[in-house]
Amino acid sequence: MLWAVNMYAEQAKPLVTQPAPIATFTDIAAKAGLTAKNIFGGLDTKKYIIETTGTGVAIFDYDNDGWPDIFLVNGTRLEGFPAGQGPSNRLYRNNHDGTFTDVTAKAGLTATGWGQGVCVGDYDNDGWEDLYITYYGKNRLYHNQHGVFTEVAEKAGVAGSGKAWGTGCAFVDYDRDGRLDLVVANYVDFDLATAPAPGERPTCMWKGVPVMCGPRGLAGAKNILYHNRGDGTFEDVTTKAHIDRTDGHYAFSVSTLDFDEDGWPDIFIACDSTPSILYRNNHDGTFTDVAVTAGAAFNEDGREQAGMGSTVADYNGDGHLDIFKTNFSDDTSTLYKNNGDGTFTDATAAAGLGLYTQYLGWGTMFFDMDNDGWPDLILVNGHVYPEVDSQHLGSSYKEPRILYRNNGDGTFADISATAGSGITTLASSRGLAVGDLWNDGKQSILISNMNAEPSLLVNQVRNTNHWIAIHTVGIKSNRDGIGARVRVKTASRILVDEVRSGSSYISNSDMRVHFGLGSAVKIDWVEVRWPSGLTERFASLQVDQIHTLEEGSGVAVEECAKKPQ
Repeated sequence: MLWAVNMYAEQAKPLVTQPAPIATFTDIAAKAGLTAKNIFGGLDTKKYIIETTGTGVAIFDYDNDGWPDIFLVNGTRLEGFPAGQGPSNRLYRNNHDGTFTDVTAKAGLTATGWGQGVCVGDYDNDGWEDLYITYYGKNRLYHNQHGVFTEVAEKAGVAGSGKAWGTGCAFVDYDRDGRLDLVVANYVDFDLATAPAPGERPTCMWKGVPVMCGPRGLAGAKNILYHNRGDGTFEDVTTKAHIDRTDGHYAFSVSTLDFDEDGWPDIFIACDSTPSILYRNNHDGTFTDVAVTAGAAFNEDGREQAGMGSTVADYNGDGHLDIFKTNFSDDTSTLYKNNGDGTFTDATAAAGLGLYTQYLGWGTMFFDMDNDGWPDLILVNGHVYPEVDSQHLGSSYKEPRILYRNNGDGTFADISATAGSGITTLASSRGLAVGDLWNDGKQSILISNMNAEPSLLVNQVRNTNHWIAIHTVGIKSNRDGIGARVRVKTASRILVDEVRSGSSYISNSDMRVHFGLGSAVKIDWVEVRWPSGLTERFASLQVDQIHTLEEGSGVAVEECAKKPQ
């Protein structure tokens, strides 16, 4: 009888229900038609550093049909390929049904070489997005002529010398004249003919194993700033703008942001094995690298790191844009919290982002995966030395992705293990971009993988949270509105972000500014501070929609101030 009672008691215990998953990301790249393999250097060994950096990706609407398309930069191998058989960059057109069609040849984008990074911007203000692609060698500028591209880099003056090694890039109107200028990060001055062999120098050893050489021991390259003349050509103003006063920094990724909130775009560059760069805009056509004094050059220990990718968002909701940076293995990533006074504080540990030191991070983006109003973090990893597998050096060449959920209190929680196979899959990844590929308010993740097909991660979990997205169209400002600061007022908060080109690791995400709204079913207003200096508000915008806002069509903030809010 006692046994029966106890059995009944056990049966009567309430069932413990597991909380619903926040995210379940699956890789739909093959199903969606993204089948072209990325080719980049050797498979089992990397003789030279050029074989290790990989390529960027871009999400942008090349044909102006309102649906974001996909662009993948490709590389090559040391031994090369027979004429006409080299791996090409790829452009995939969005079919609006979850699939994509390869339109590379039709769009005029077939090209081979040591491709690196990509950034998007309408440099001639004709309403069609143009592409800039960096290379080891000469860079390429593709002018978009109604969905067909013409390569014009030499004519436009932005091809470079052919001796530089371009990496990250971004279009930005640094002088606010209404025309997009171009900043290009360069990695090292590198010559295959004279490059040292693995093990040849002390800088060609890693944990006692001979590996490819660099970047330490190689000559650093200077970053470049091109000023848009407005006639289809650019002027190299690197020296005039004082960009070359910071050199030799092994520069990788470019993220633009107005960190000091003075209305002028600044430039953050993640650098490998050297201090990061923060170019503050002096409003007179020149920049000053203030990374050290602003607290964005080193980590909290005062140590330089090997930066790869970077991303920008207001992670803690205080109205100031913060910076997150991925780094080499045996180190953590770095979160620079913007203090609102022109300085940053390393908040990595305090935010719960110092968990991993074994992974080597590359592409990264803040994005609101669950539309709860707090930007989450995705970062992809992969080692540069294939030898780590055979020599058992404490790392793996292929590594998982890391997904952090923003807790809304200034901290993050690692949910990678339960976020789906798209996150836990092992790969040696590099470029990463995010975007609302199907205009439904859900952000997807595009990733390039070394010597493998790309990944396209889609969150299979749906919830009832709301969202709003803003597509800016400049009139006096540049057509894309790049540099515009967008604020969204809900009943309880003000959300903020900026329109930017570039960012992540040498990649370009969907430039429409996306805000999760949580349970909010309405917003009070959207405010846009345009690069031209005009600040205006737009009211009566519906949630769960993408809104195109044209400069000059809202109500100037001066007029708003006269009305009750």
